[in-house]
Amino acid sequence: MTSRDPRLGRRPVLLGTAAAGLLATTPTRAALARPGQLRHRLHLPSGVQSGDVSTDRAVLWARSSGPGRLVARIDDGRVVRGPEVGEGSDFTGRIELRGLRPGREHAATLWFEGEDGSRGETATLTFRTGDRRPAPTSFVWTGDTAGQGWGINPDLGGMTAYATMAATSPDFFVHAGDTVYSDGPLEETVVEPDGQVWRNVLIPEVTKVAETLAEFRARHRYNLMDDNVRRMYAEVPVLAQWDDHETTNNWYPGEILADDRYIEKRVDVLAARARRAWQEWQPIQGAAVRGRGRDGFAAARIYRKVERGAHLDVFCLDMRTHKSPNTANTEPAPTPVLGGQQVGWLIRELRGSRATWKVISADLPLGLVVPDGTAQEGVGNGDPGTPLGRELEIARVLSAIRRYGIRNVVWITADVHYCAAHHYSPDRAAFTDFDPFWELVAGPINAGTFGPNALDATFGPEVEFSKVGDHPNQSPRGGNQFFGHVAIDEAGLLTASLRDTSGTVLWSRDLEPDPA
Repeated sequence: MTSRDPRLGRRPVLLGTAAAGLLATTPTRAALARPGQLRHRLHLPSGVQSGDVSTDRAVLWARSSGPGRLVARIDDGRVVRGPEVGEGSDFTGRIELRGLRPGREHAATLWFEGEDGSRGETATLTFRTGDRRPAPTSFVWTGDTAGQGWGINPDLGGMTAYATMAATSPDFFVHAGDTVYSDGPLEETVVEPDGQVWRNVLIPEVTKVAETLAEFRARHRYNLMDDNVRRMYAEVPVLAQWDDHETTNNWYPGEILADDRYIEKRVDVLAARARRAWQEWQPIQGAAVRGRGRDGFAAARIYRKVERGAHLDVFCLDMRTHKSPNTANTEPAPTPVLGGQQVGWLIRELRGSRATWKVISADLPLGLVVPDGTAQEGVGNGDPGTPLGRELEIARVLSAIRRYGIRNVVWITADVHYCAAHHYSPDRAAFTDFDPFWELVAGPINAGTFGPNALDATFGPEVEFSKVGDHPNQSPRGGNQFFGHVAIDEAGLLTASLRDTSGTVLWSRDLEPDPA
């Protein structure tokens, strides 16, 4: 494991009474009670989080056990009064901080004031802002939480791979999609192929597919019942993305489901509810500026750039909102996976980036074939020839990176439930107007393990390493849960690695920055 610069050591996380020692399998009365029913001080049943932390900004998040106002005390002595929360936001609230000192460890203590002015339970989180000077930094990424029937298992200590990621002391965490599995009902027990019995913690809402806003919200609440998840989110800022399972498997706008589990079969209706729940439960930046949006969250926009200092900019994509229907994906004209506006934004922001490394976090892989029955869910279509369908948008981005001399671009992703290191080169490709690059795949973090997927040769990918499940839908008990880790040293050397549940480094490579 890459050692951490001692200057970046983290402060201990101080948790309030309802959060400290909360066993994932035995939620407190505060976690189980309906908001508004409590007659005593307000609690923090889902812990606290920070997110979208840049060089000088951060978003703080918490959920209350009842109506109240979110308040934060920052380590510089400021007290910031945030929004009032109630049923309209599922009792969640965010505070956006600006003007923070770059390259510093910060702490914030959060609580909710009751309607009578009483101060509720407190919890302290920590986060580190990016350094505008060349300085070491690190992050982890993965995807796919509580999928394929594998939820919080009390016999195994819950979602322990989150604790493994936190133990690397990263500066931030990229959750590259499938933050929840709204389409994956959980059962109390599951018999694994070897006869072992997997036992899930349950709440009523996760025993069926999510259709109502309350059911979508409950999926997020469920994951935060896990002690490992809450503890990591109190220590490590998250950059959250969404993919398909926040709504339903392989969805696209305009789809009508042919799934008897659903009463509401209009995906656009389900996706609107899913998106609202996702927005409420993620520590993401807020409103648009002058109606145009910004490189953060806006009402109709999830993709964004997060500046992490001199050595790193992170570009979080949205490959779901603007996605074309799942066909054979062989149309001769471009069909969207990013959409024209997002493609233009990505090219402009890459051109404008002055960071040594530009990391693009995509919620779908570029060169893997991801079937959806007889159609294609992802970018690749299995045709090794020139770009077609959704590949044409990616070709446009790759060509622009080469044309404008944008250096040191690395793609990261999750989605396919195994880990892999892919190197892309025009020397092996049908389409050659691009510079070589790496795509690193990691996940799942608490879901079924699968793989491998077939490669599409259009952009010349080659598998340098992969690790897959021992059998399809292997449970997390098997240890084949994966995350990626990136460490950048003061000189700009990037060391990427792929790791498993225990933290064992399965693959690692040093990438020297190109100064050109």
